[in-house]
Amino acid sequence: MQIKKIAGQIMGQLEAFEGSKAAMDTTNLLIVRGRSRQRIQPEELKSTISQILKDLGTRELDMFSDETADIFTLIDEQIRSQVDIHGESDVYGIYRLKESFENMNCHAEYGMGLLNDIAVFIILWKDKSGVGPLFVELVVSYLEE
Repeated sequence: MQIKKIAGQIMGQLEAFEGSKAAMDTTNLLIVRGRSRQRIQPEELKSTISQILKDLGTRELDMFSDETADIFTLIDEQIRSQVDIHGESDVYGIYRLKESFENMNCHAEYGMGLLNDIAVFIILWKDKSGVGPLFVELVVSYLEE
């Protein structure tokens, strides 16, 4: 399956494949979490994400565009079709994610790319103290209306 291949490539590139776990695995959506062995500096997190998306051949999206918000809405619907989530959908909650990590004393960056009909969302975060691993969360999703 293409989404698993893409996820495997990203986790391999980040040296986060070993010990990674799928948080959700459906035919159209894969969410994977892991810890990278790489020692990426906080100021390099954004460029690392951009390089990964470029290496995949994706078109990197502006995180604050209507197109990205529409994609997050579709991904949210895919998740809600599998998991009972109470409360209203809040597609803009993803934008508060970085602030939440920073409030927990972490550096965080995220990015999204589009490869034909597949969306790739990557978030990287690590403790500001410099101690501990680089955490990776990855969402790879077929976009279907």
